[in-house]
Amino acid sequence: MDEEDAEKTTFITPWGVYHYRVMPFGLKNAGATYLRAMTTIFHDMIHKEIEVYVDDVIIKSREISNHLTHLEKFFDKLRSNRGKALADHLAENPVDEGYEPLKTYFPDEEVLFVGKDISESYPGWRMFFDGAVNSRGSGIGAVLISESGQHYPATTKLIFRCTNNMAEYKACILGIKMDLDMNVQELLIIGDSKLLIHQVQGEWAMKNPKILPYVQFVWRLCKRFWKTEFRHTPRIQNEFVDSLATISSMIQHPEKSYIDPIEIGLKEQPAHCLHMKAESDGNSWYMIVKRYLQAGEYPKKATSSQNKTIRRMANNFFLNGEILYRRTPDLGLLRCVDAVEATKLLEEVHAGVCGTHMNGFTLSKKILREG
Repeated sequence: MDEEDAEKTTFITPWGVYHYRVMPFGLKNAGATYLRAMTTIFHDMIHKEIEVYVDDVIIKSREISNHLTHLEKFFDKLRSNRGKALADHLAENPVDEGYEPLKTYFPDEEVLFVGKDISESYPGWRMFFDGAVNSRGSGIGAVLISESGQHYPATTKLIFRCTNNMAEYKACILGIKMDLDMNVQELLIIGDSKLLIHQVQGEWAMKNPKILPYVQFVWRLCKRFWKTEFRHTPRIQNEFVDSLATISSMIQHPEKSYIDPIEIGLKEQPAHCLHMKAESDGNSWYMIVKRYLQAGEYPKKATSSQNKTIRRMANNFFLNGEILYRRTPDLGLLRCVDAVEATKLLEEVHAGVCGTHMNGFTLSKKILREG
């Protein structure tokens, strides 16, 4: 192929950007080539002991006792033709001066990735970044992680048109500026954009003139650190900043409006365990209704409207001795308990002596049935 045309055949893989040195006719008719090869090698076995499909082959036998014999015959033919096929391939494709070993194209440390978490293996300061560009807009996100594991997230919406690569650089710059503001001296910069990582390290050329100012600005910022290191990570380990960037890109708001910071809380217990509050006056929450049903008494400072509300609420309750029950729409009765007893019951149901071996919906229905 002419060198000027090679660039037009470039394609991207997880390990880099490549182009063809010869026209890729062989890849387009791989299926037909496979079928011709299988027909040539197994012409005496097709439709008898084997069936050949577009990308698969099945060894079949009418009797179980003959299956091992057919398998042995099939693999013997494969072994006898493997050496001949390899010799023919080398004869048609001789090794030239520009040949490089396969390991040059596929670095072992990236091909053999098995899920090592960079955020846990590196002891110093780390910064994750990512950009998102979609039909709703563009957004960038960065998360700075301290040596003690403290997270400092930041996200920004871009209100100008940009490409995916430009958004990645903007996210990286956002994270680096955060580190400079916090006087970080040594930093590990982590992202899932192989193009950015290799361009900043000078390993890949910058053919897009719009990217060059971003690369130069990143270089100037990195000079203000004692030490910086760029490292690529799979997208699955970059989900936090990817979520931040996606949220910013999806937000639609006028330019002059202000959005309060987003607070993400952590709930250690289900919602039904958090709504119980201790009574400030020492009485249970249902004592007003219970006193009305027992003696027809209202609170001393209650208004006429509040008294009417108490009478309406009392229609849904039933008093049996000293125990107050609430009627349910299906004519069930639920015993009323105070905050202390309710907390104890919930602890026993979920993690105490009772335990639970059912999902939440079934458990809630069982509790209602038991009253």
